[in-house]
Amino acid sequence: MAGRLVLPLVLVGLTVGVMLLGVFPTRTWLDQRAALSSAQTELAELEAANAERRDRVEALLTDDEVERIAREEYGLAELGEEVYHVLPPPEDPIEIPEAWPFTRVAP
Repeated sequence: MAGRLVLPLVLVGLTVGVMLLGVFPTRTWLDQRAALSSAQTELAELEAANAERRDRVEALLTDDEVERIAREEYGLAELGEEVYHVLPPPEDPIEIPEAWPFTRVAP
């Protein structure tokens, strides 16, 4: 009877050993590889955004860019210049149907 129990116990022990030494570390390694790939992608995006911001900062250090922003966004002008603001055309009035329940609404 002891002989019949030894072989299944050895097989179970070997299976557990293979799982602990082979499968679980492999799964962890694959998860770490996916996380590393994701982090590298995020790093590349952050570096690109930083480069854009660096370029913007460099542009803001020039007088031409400051003047352009002052004119476009704030409507400022130099002495002797006149600034005109053109308004958009008025929108068409809302047309109300002449059917019930709109018959009592006065335009």
